[in-house]
Amino acid sequence: MQPGRSIFLVGPMGSGKTAVGRQLARRLGYRFVDSDAEIERRTGVDIPFIFEKEGEAGFRLREREAVDELTGQGGIVLATGGGAVLAEESRQRLAERGVVVYLETTVDQQLARTRHGRHRPLLYTEDPRGRLESLMGEREPLYRSIAAITVRTDGRKVGSVVDEIERRLATGEAA
Repeated sequence: MQPGRSIFLVGPMGSGKTAVGRQLARRLGYRFVDSDAEIERRTGVDIPFIFEKEGEAGFRLREREAVDELTGQGGIVLATGGGAVLAEESRQRLAERGVVVYLETTVDQQLARTRHGRHRPLLYTEDPRGRLESLMGEREPLYRSIAAITVRTDGRKVGSVVDEIERRLATGEAA
C-alpha cells in the first residue's frame, strides 16, 4: 500500500467499523475519523435528532457531503456509516481515493452488537431483525462492489481483525 493512502471502512451497523478503525489508525499512525461523529460535530446534534427533523434523506445529504470532504484527506482511517454506500457519488469517492475495507458480518452478530444501542434510528422498529435483513440485502452488494479487501468480523476480537487488515495491506492485496 502507498504510504499515506487512506483506508475507508465500510459495512453494516455493528460490524465493528469504529472499534477496528480506532485501533487500525493507532497502529498505522493515521488519524481516525468516524463519519457519523463528524456529522454530529458539524451539526451540534446527534444522528437520531437529524433523522427526526430532516428524515433519512436529509441525513443522507449530510453524509454524502461529509464523505466527499473526508475522503479527500490523506493518511486517515475513516469509519463510514452503514448507509454511506447508498449514494453512487460516495461509492466512487471511496473507491477512487483510498483502500476500501469491507467489514463483513451476519445479521445475528449485528443484533448482538446493536441491541443495547439507542443511537441507531433505522432500528427504531418492532422488527429489528427484519430491518437488518432488508438493509443487508440492499447494501451488501454495494459494499462488495467497492471493497479492495473483505474481512469477516463475526466472533472475532478487534485486534484479530486489525491484524488481518494490516497483513493484507502489507502483502499488497489492496495495491
